[in-house]
Amino acid sequence: MEQIQKKVIVSLKDIFLRYDGEVILNHINLDIHEKEFVTILGPSGCGKTTTLRIIGGFTEPESGDVIFDGKRINGLPPHKRNVNTVFQKYSLFPHLNVFDNVAFGLKLKKVPKDEIKRKVLKMLAIVDLKGYEKRSVAHLSGGQQQRVAIARALVCDPEIILLDEPLGALDLKLRKSMQLELKEIQQQTKKTFIYVTHDQEEALTMSDRVVVMNNGVIEQIGTPEDIYNEPVNAFVADFIGEANILNGMMMGDCRVRILGKELTCVDKGFGTNTPVDVVIRPEDVIITTPENGQLTGVVENVTFKGVHYEMSVRVGKCEILVHSTDSAEIGSEVGLRVIPFNIQIMNKLLPIQSNTVETVVTYASEEEQTFEFELEGETVTVNKKYIPQGSRVRIHLPFDALSITGKGDGDLKDVYIESVVYKGEHNEIILESDTRKWLMLSDTDEQVATYVPLYFDFSKASFEILPEPQAEEGA
Repeated sequence: MEQIQKKVIVSLKDIFLRYDGEVILNHINLDIHEKEFVTILGPSGCGKTTTLRIIGGFTEPESGDVIFDGKRINGLPPHKRNVNTVFQKYSLFPHLNVFDNVAFGLKLKKVPKDEIKRKVLKMLAIVDLKGYEKRSVAHLSGGQQQRVAIARALVCDPEIILLDEPLGALDLKLRKSMQLELKEIQQQTKKTFIYVTHDQEEALTMSDRVVVMNNGVIEQIGTPEDIYNEPVNAFVADFIGEANILNGMMMGDCRVRILGKELTCVDKGFGTNTPVDVVIRPEDVIITTPENGQLTGVVENVTFKGVHYEMSVRVGKCEILVHSTDSAEIGSEVGLRVIPFNIQIMNKLLPIQSNTVETVVTYASEEEQTFEFELEGETVTVNKKYIPQGSRVRIHLPFDALSITGKGDGDLKDVYIESVVYKGEHNEIILESDTRKWLMLSDTDEQVATYVPLYFDFSKASFEILPEPQAEEGA
């Protein structure tokens, strides 16, 4: 039987927005269907709340269109959109009881009193607050206050409910129970819910579809199962659930080399000798005897998690995370196996071999063994190395020659942390400066969407003096 495609209720078309010169949303496109629960998921600063605010009318895009039910609604104020918002802080009126808080929007619309009573009581029953009409909202628990805020948003019968991290203020146990309640309320009311969170578990628990954002772009859209089982890149794999993300080399179709061993996989089309990212979920790693393992390692840590054991196994210099119902002793040698289907291959987020700079020497001192060059408006000094002034030079900086901790302002003052992905041995960090991207290795877990100074260790660099460009004949 052919599946009926639900109607698109809201579309974002090529939405672009800058704030103080910084790109917040970079030409995003998104269709949301009626009666579905969509979660916009991503780290702080990725643009997810701004996306929600644009749908609600609280923020206007610099360019692009917001389409609601087939009509362009750019510039339409929030109160004229058939949308209501539930915020993290709920914004309830402390001087009003539960009934009057829920009824507030209906009273503004001058709905008849008997109809207000009927709608409010019905909505309180849906959110499991029947009998709480006369309670002061100040005397309610956090979960009850949140349900009042949801009832107030739903009672005016909007087509879309926007929820901006509404569970963020609740404790863990209450948050988990409210995840299920929210999904039930959405299914009961048959409304379109657009939910913003940085919590992957919330997204996987409640959503019909998940929109994963990072750095102002949409990385992937899909069902929770698709996002978890088939991430499009290392960022999504790292952000959704736990994963072993390893550097690999595609030897050819269905053959990948990781940690010094060649394994069979099911992926094709990556070419030969192509650097790739390899994703293996912890639950897909099978513990076996060393002689039966594709890889062998030593167990460093074991934690009982109730349903399974979580084990850290050191394979060479790399840490592999394993979830298994079988345990192994700390210090014991074990084998690790993964079936081909569970080895996921993806293109690298930034496919470069080193950070390469081509420049011209602007100052040099043979006596002091130093030279300088200009990079993105900054003067960069290289010590203990002499290259004559005016020379064209190519500098190769390996990934471990970059750092973001040091004294002073750095060689580049404000560089944006775009992504941080743990590769079992260290974090691979992608940084963005004014004109390019950089890749560095770090043992510390840095915060994405922040600005940091960038330092270069030229003692690890290699230098190549380039020939002068040939003058054209007849010039």
